[in-house]
Amino acid sequence: MDEVTQAVENLKKEWSQVVAQLEVCVAAIESCGKMGKGTEEANSLPRLNGSAQDSLQLLNVLQCRLDLLVEQLPTFEEVQSGQATLGSWKEGFQKLRLNLRNANLQAKANIKKAAQVERELLLGGGEESTIRRRNLQTKAGMTSAAESITESLRRSRQLMVQVSTLTCLTDAADANDFLLLSSKVNIVDRKWKEVQIPCQLLMNQQVFSGRLKANIKGTALC
Repeated sequence: MDEVTQAVENLKKEWSQVVAQLEVCVAAIESCGKMGKGTEEANSLPRLNGSAQDSLQLLNVLQCRLDLLVEQLPTFEEVQSGQATLGSWKEGFQKLRLNLRNANLQAKANIKKAAQVERELLLGGGEESTIRRRNLQTKAGMTSAAESITESLRRSRQLMVQVSTLTCLTDAADANDFLLLSSKVNIVDRKWKEVQIPCQLLMNQQVFSGRLKANIKGTALC
């Protein structure tokens, strides 16, 4: 298999994996608050959205890479297939963004409803309300520590995605510079040929003229 073709296939596999991860994340966001734990699940929403945004950025990078590779594919049929895949990716990307937005709207509605129920239970008197308040305080502390670790990991992943994006854009700029330079070299080469050919004809004419004069003088001397 051609090297570029193999690179495209690897991109397709990575795209499918990232999309699957993002869909799981979107589903988790959409279900936030449905378990009746409004406060606890609301705390996890920023983490889930951070992971979703990281996946979207990575999908953008993969689109950029495919766009660079498509024109380098060895056959016309592969180029057409690659362009169709790129178009499908762009449509899918927009759909995923919309799904993420709708999931967040649903999560906010769920959390608001669950928080209202929690508030009513906490305001009620008795031992059950006291136990619930203690449980919420303990879970809040554990959640805060977990969120701190997760946020650190998310920032590291986000930095890697940003570096990858920068590399992709740099490669694109280098490719454009190379094409521009190649175009200029071709223009200079054509101009040189346009000048070179008349010069060669002139030199050949001068050589022929010199030989002709020499022959005429030789004939006259005889």
